[in-house]
Amino acid sequence: MPHDATPPDLTEARARLVRHLAELQKFHVTLAADAQSLKTFSTNGAGINEIRLAYEMLEQYVAMTDAFLENMRGRFEARLGVLRRAEPVAVGKPGQPDFAPGHTTFWLEFSRLTSVLRRIARRAEV
Repeated sequence: MPHDATPPDLTEARARLVRHLAELQKFHVTLAADAQSLKTFSTNGAGINEIRLAYEMLEQYVAMTDAFLENMRGRFEARLGVLRRAEPVAVGKPGQPDFAPGHTTFWLEFSRLTSVLRRIARRAEV
């Protein structure tokens, strides 16, 4: 298989993630519509109920999202060492990894992952 070809298992994994994210987007739209319907409490003179339901929904959503992100951050941070060792090797040029095909792409992608992990960590600190 050529170096730049996408293996079928990668294509399948990406497709699964895209489907899950699309389902999550549908959930967000549904949740937003339900949240919009809460305004009927205020228009019926029971604004306190809208307030309660709003903060309960938002608190639970933030807690669940934060827990998910922290779990994913922990999983991928634990694998960083293994992932680092997947750096392309320069054949015939020991000690010169910069000459390996895919070296630059590998480190750009690795850097992007660590950047996202740092962003999640900063979010957890707030």
